[in-house]
Amino acid sequence: MNLKQLEAFVKVTESGSFSKAAKLLFLTQPTVSAHISSLEKELDSRLFVRNTKEVNLSEDGKVLYGYAKQIVELEHEIENVFSEKREKETDAKGCITIAASTIPAQYLLPNILAQFTEKCPGEQFKLVESDSAGVIKMIVDHKVDVGFTGTVLEKKHCHYIPFYKDELAIIMPNVKKYQKIIEAGSTDLSWLLEEHFILREEGSGTRKEMEKQLKNAGVNPDDLDVIASVANQETIKKSVSQGLGISVLSKLASEEEVQSGKLLVFPIPSADDGRDINLVYNKNYQLSRVAKKFIKIVENTTFGGNDNCDIHG
Repeated sequence: MNLKQLEAFVKVTESGSFSKAAKLLFLTQPTVSAHISSLEKELDSRLFVRNTKEVNLSEDGKVLYGYAKQIVELEHEIENVFSEKREKETDAKGCITIAASTIPAQYLLPNILAQFTEKCPGEQFKLVESDSAGVIKMIVDHKVDVGFTGTVLEKKHCHYIPFYKDELAIIMPNVKKYQKIIEAGSTDLSWLLEEHFILREEGSGTRKEMEKQLKNAGVNPDDLDVIASVANQETIKKSVSQGLGISVLSKLASEEEVQSGKLLVFPIPSADDGRDINLVYNKNYQLSRVAKKFIKIVENTTFGGNDNCDIHG
């Protein structure tokens, strides 16, 4: 037998349900059933008495539960001891590690980090920039304390907190052809299929959201004439301004170029009020004192033109 089997056994016993136990353990119900079945085979005993409404312990199950509960509690105690040890080490260093995708890293975090250094003098931070998929992987692997991402991937133990609404828009060079499109204000985006398109890289939250919004507007992203996939959005903006193609980026990222007249932006019809930029952390690990302080600062940070900054959870 192993700890996973005993954890499943304890959760089924305490919840009275295989499906509830599966949710609590972030497993599928067949996996929980397999753990219990393997345990029963190893012990050559029937552990539960099942009927259509409930699951109850057999006499052998009651005996096992007394031991299994102690083992699972001891496992949690070991985890807590080492979690506290890690927290003390982190606090001693006064450093928080942050992973962020491009948009929050370049346009939202500078404001947050400025407040962090002002309100927490002496505390340090380490920032790693990646795409959204990379940020979430670092959170899952517990390589960073918190992350910022423009998309949500359903990964075990990840807790997402939306704190900013980011609107995407089609960006185009500021020439007469595209000025006329903006003046017309049509909701028909079929003209996109005649344009060269520059996309963000695979794994980018902006790209995932773009694909979703274009589909909602009646354009299949697979039909676009894609000439390049580029990770660096500054390169994308310069390429668009020089007439290489058009793209879809965050309005936040394009603001400066639009104000200077280098680019034009066109809203995506049928788009909602924007995608969420999320703070994410691994709820399976204890947050350090510094990380808790940092999250509180994000909670209280306001951004110009954006009121969606409430954090709960």
